[in-house]
Amino acid sequence: MTDIARLVRDIADAMAVAPERGEVATYIPPLAKVDPGRFGICVVLADGTAHAAGDADEPFSIQSVSKVFALTQALGKIGDTLWRRVGREPSGTAFNSIVQLEREQGIPRNPFINAGALVVADVNLAGHEPRVAIGELLRFVRYLADDDAITIDEHVARAEQQTGFRNVALANYMKAFGNIHHAPELTLGVYFHQCAIAMSCRQLAMAGRYLMHGGLLEPGGPRVVSGQRARRINALMLTCGHYDASGDFAFRVGLPGKSGVGGGILAIAPGKASIAVWSPGLNANGNSMLGTQALERLAEATGWSVFSA
Repeated sequence: MTDIARLVRDIADAMAVAPERGEVATYIPPLAKVDPGRFGICVVLADGTAHAAGDADEPFSIQSVSKVFALTQALGKIGDTLWRRVGREPSGTAFNSIVQLEREQGIPRNPFINAGALVVADVNLAGHEPRVAIGELLRFVRYLADDDAITIDEHVARAEQQTGFRNVALANYMKAFGNIHHAPELTLGVYFHQCAIAMSCRQLAMAGRYLMHGGLLEPGGPRVVSGQRARRINALMLTCGHYDASGDFAFRVGLPGKSGVGGGILAIAPGKASIAVWSPGLNANGNSMLGTQALERLAEATGWSVFSA
């Protein structure tokens, strides 16, 4: 039986001295200032025990990892009618690409590319002021993680608003097709603040437990989503969670995962573990270089893979 505590420590030790660490995101100024030497990992097992190492308790900007929680919330609001406005297929293009929207009449390929996440934010905004919609998502994440200390980094949110010109273009383009229902600046405000949620690896791994437990917050605990919906969210994470590198991540790691340009990755071993890693240096596809390597080592050592017998 694998000694998870030792394995987690060994992975953190190896990542701490790795010579190649990727490049931090520079197009959001606060992210450009994060030390690329940082690495954290936390594994929360099905029995509730948590094993953490490295910088596992340092908050970081979760960025696109937030799309998992926003999608869960949107599905709770409107159910499968969401899929009339956003697809469920891998994009094969960069996370902020506008190319496919022209060809596909303003319907984004999936909810994890930026265009799809903007549609999800538009759904979550319905009937609310932006600050109320943002507060609702923050309360949901705090509930999932059982931690009221989780906050939104307003400095990051402002920087996103000042530099997110591609996202502004995506929102306006989809508005022209009728797939953004609110004023684009309101939907964008929700999206930028959602991406600026700051969490540690420990908090993020705790927040992912419902996807490990088939929709339950914990064994015998309250239900967050149905078992079918948890499986489907995991399926989307596996096929679309790493943008145009999702196939490679499935090949190397074999687990549902969602990355963010802040360097975080949430990965789920259904029935076994909820895992969060963080290292701010990114590879060419915009995913954490060391985070991906750490998850590959973890999956290989434990045998955790949705493709294992």
